[in-house]
Amino acid sequence: QVQLVESGGGLVQAGGSLRLSCAASGRTFSTYTMGWFGQAPGKEREFVAAISQSGDSTYYADSVKGRFTISRENAKNTVYLQMNSLKPADTAVYCCAAKILGGTPTTVYLYANWGQGTQVTVSS
Repeated sequence: QVQLVESGGGLVQAGGSLRLSCAASGRTFSTYTMGWFGQAPGKEREFVAAISQSGDSTYYADSVKGRFTISRENAKNTVYLQMNSLKPADTAVYCCAAKILGGTPTTVYLYANWGQGTQVTVSS
């Protein structure tokens, strides 16, 4: 298993950028597909982006395609989410997680080992 800690959130104006980081402990980080998820107040957790073990394959929610980029550095046990052209609708707590079950990487319930999350607030 891995333990995950997110960082990099904050308050930004619409059109701005943030880079989120998710640091993992443990030696098995490189064996997991990793995902980023967002949960806005009063809403369910939603898939944002995922990246395969090697980083060769990436997946994005339609709402963030062309604006967000997921990447990973296995040597540093870290996965990133570069968020550009931010919109107020992107406001949420963002968490990373490891995919522990087989299936489509966009499916939330396939993930576990959730981090505590980092708040992203985008003002208009």
